[in-house]
Amino acid sequence: MIFKHPFIYKISCFCLCLASASWSVTAQEEQDLGTEVVNVVKPYTPTISDAFKVKATPVLSDSVNTSKKKVTYGIFSVPVASTFTPAKGKAANVKKARRVKLYDNYATLGFGSYTSVLAEVYSNIQISRTENFGVFLNHNSSQGNIEGVRADDYFYDSRLNINYGARERDLSWRTDLDLKHQIFNWYGVDALFLGDAQTQPALDFQNFDPSHTFFTAAANGSLTLKDAAVFKEGKATLRYFGDSESNNELRFIATPTLEFPVSNELITTNITLDYLSNTFDAANTGGEELKNSHLNIGVAPSLVILRDDLTVNIGVAGFVNLDTENSNTNIFVYPQLTASYRVAGEYFIAYAGLEGSLQQNSYYDFAQENPFLTPAQTVVPTDRQYDGYLGMKGKLSNSASYNLRASYKAENNRALFRLQNFTTPSGMIAAQQPAFLFGNAFEVRYDDINTFSVFGELNFDVSNNFKMRLNGQFNTYTTDVESEAWNLPDLTASVYGDYQISEHWFAGVNLFFVGERKDQRGVIDPLGIFEETTLTLDSYFDANAHVGYRLSDRLSAFARVNNIFGTNYEKWINYPVQGIQGLVGATYKFDF
Repeated sequence: MIFKHPFIYKISCFCLCLASASWSVTAQEEQDLGTEVVNVVKPYTPTISDAFKVKATPVLSDSVNTSKKKVTYGIFSVPVASTFTPAKGKAANVKKARRVKLYDNYATLGFGSYTSVLAEVYSNIQISRTENFGVFLNHNSSQGNIEGVRADDYFYDSRLNINYGARERDLSWRTDLDLKHQIFNWYGVDALFLGDAQTQPALDFQNFDPSHTFFTAAANGSLTLKDAAVFKEGKATLRYFGDSESNNELRFIATPTLEFPVSNELITTNITLDYLSNTFDAANTGGEELKNSHLNIGVAPSLVILRDDLTVNIGVAGFVNLDTENSNTNIFVYPQLTASYRVAGEYFIAYAGLEGSLQQNSYYDFAQENPFLTPAQTVVPTDRQYDGYLGMKGKLSNSASYNLRASYKAENNRALFRLQNFTTPSGMIAAQQPAFLFGNAFEVRYDDINTFSVFGELNFDVSNNFKMRLNGQFNTYTTDVESEAWNLPDLTASVYGDYQISEHWFAGVNLFFVGERKDQRGVIDPLGIFEETTLTLDSYFDANAHVGYRLSDRLSAFARVNNIFGTNYEKWINYPVQGIQGLVGATYKFDF
């Protein structure tokens, strides 16, 4: 039989070999070899024999054989004439931004309506590689002339700051001397003292001097150590404040910060030493000299815990208040708890806190907030029991961010500004009596107030040329003794924007909105009858804008417009502000 297929031929060979092997095994089983003893003299070492490979090549016996066809490839080539000559490669030039020249000194001078003057001079002198000396002088004044105001309403506000400091490898320090001279006028005389068209004015304004001058001198210092074991940094301020009514105040504040290692953690401790003493002349009180003296000593240790996206600050603050004039001692303990959690990276951060503190009030702080105060005030600290808040913040995009917060705050002895009670005139009033007794001065009232607030803010940082910030806050107040939270607004909002129009032109806007406020007018008539009336101050909107042009790196000119809508709104009762105000000026930068 002839096997024509290779596969069939291989199967046949395999069966033949298998049959031969079976016969060989059977034959061996039938042979009797007998019994023998085998002595093994060395361990058995198995070996693998060489494999036997059948060296046979099957013969292909297909009846049909095909051969490959030879394929020949070719191209049709035609010469093309070309005049192109490649040029040598050249690297592209990158346009470098011009380096901004920074100057150590500048001077600004401007003049505007209401005979207003703005002047600023700043100079920074590099004494050595680590030390520098600086001088800053600022003056802002206006001659007033507010519509409808008969008393003098000019003001002056001047400041001189001289500083000296150094930044070294292990420490940095700074000290400065701060001097202020301010003049304001009690021009908000009540309508009862203005008389009418048929009678002679009740107040002789030609001999009426409502000016009130403030003097401030402060020495400040700060020290920071980089590798210190316990002491990290500290600040201190010694300030004298006085006025033209023979009043004076002295305040010393020191706030060192210490760090203590405890169980592989650092406990940061802020220490506060705050001493205040002031004296009000008897001529301003209508009786005896009025003195206030308080010493606050506070210790606030805290521990920061970092766990991935969670940050927790656990702390407590303890204060001791010594009222030396009244021989009283009070102890206060406040929570200092804050936490934040990154819910979605930088786009959504939830945060919360519960904090409290003892806030030292002062005649200086009151006068900077409301310069039309009566020059005789009782000064006590504010016990901020707690301020609990819950909010969220983050980024809306790479150029926009947000912040939303709701808070509830409880304060004891919060300071409120209220119109001081006054006596109605009977006939001609002598202008020589104190200028603050004509319904034109404010006193400080203290009350326990709870405040609920909702705050929101949006920030836009589109580019280096355009930035904008919008914020607003809504407040509700609950008082204990007073019928209203005097002169505290229920709504505030603001918009700030700066725009670099071109290389030379720049502009900006500032918009402010303040909601309604309440005040109280207490009047004693010549018969001794006392009558109180609650007044409502209208909300106001103040729009301000500025534009400038840079003539060179050194010189630029600017123009400002304040209170664009020209409304003589009242920030304080009986005190209208100037209408639309314009000012033009120039700034010059230089080096010595």
